[in-house]
Amino acid sequence: MDRSERKAAVSAYKERKAIAGVYAIHCAATGEQWVGSAPDLSTIRTRRTFALRQGVEMNLALQSAWNTHGAESFAFKILEEIDLVQLTYGRERVLKERIAHWREALGAAAI
Repeated sequence: MDRSERKAAVSAYKERKAIAGVYAIHCAATGEQWVGSAPDLSTIRTRRTFALRQGVEMNLALQSAWNTHGAESFAFKILEEIDLVQLTYGRERVLKERIAHWREALGAAAI
């Protein structure tokens, strides 16, 4: 990749639209689920997986299940995309409400 291609790729990455939303992590071995939100759904899976593989996940129950059952027992799913650009006010409130909805619907824990 030459300099101009790299510059174009970096520019395209910076200009992309981040999509916020709610996601779930499911452990097939135990049936446990964890629900969380992210300001950019395109990066959250990598971030969570990296933390779990390094053993530094802040949610101790999730880290314990990962350590016990291994990566192959886990699935990541986007539950809902939320266009925060249209929400001038109340972004955090909307995300919290949607997390609460999905936690109740799935019987899941918070991340």
